[in-house]
Amino acid sequence: MAKIILTHEVTGLGAPGDVVEVKDGYARNYLVPRNLATPWTKGAEKDVSAIRRARKAREIATLDDAKAVRDSLQANAVTVSAKAGESGRLFGAVTTAEIAEAIKAVGGPSVDKRKIEVAQAIKTLGEYAVQVRLHPEVSAKVTVKVVAA
Repeated sequence: MAKIILTHEVTGLGAPGDVVEVKDGYARNYLVPRNLATPWTKGAEKDVSAIRRARKAREIATLDDAKAVRDSLQANAVTVSAKAGESGRLFGAVTTAEIAEAIKAVGGPSVDKRKIEVAQAIKTLGEYAVQVRLHPEVSAKVTVKVVAA
């Protein structure tokens, strides 16, 4: 088992600044090369407080704020335009970054693309429901309408 410090949120594992133990191969082959974590050392342990302070500044402060943001997101549908063929099939797929930009364009909050969860890849025109994690206890279901560009 390897002890690591998460630098980004990893679903099912933890949030930035958390010190977790994972299997050696998972840390060496997946988390560290993708810069999702750093190996744990006594010196790196001191950086954890800085990582946590940065996370606090970025995340939605209180549960009530998160619920208010959730209600506003769920009330408004988000529209994403993409190039599509005659049959309605997209050239490529709609990414979480495009969804985050569309949320911001509608007047919603700035949402980190890593907090948007898409059940299956969006590759055709239509309406889709995506999950946005706003707070550890609050997530919003956002309707994404994909239209032809």
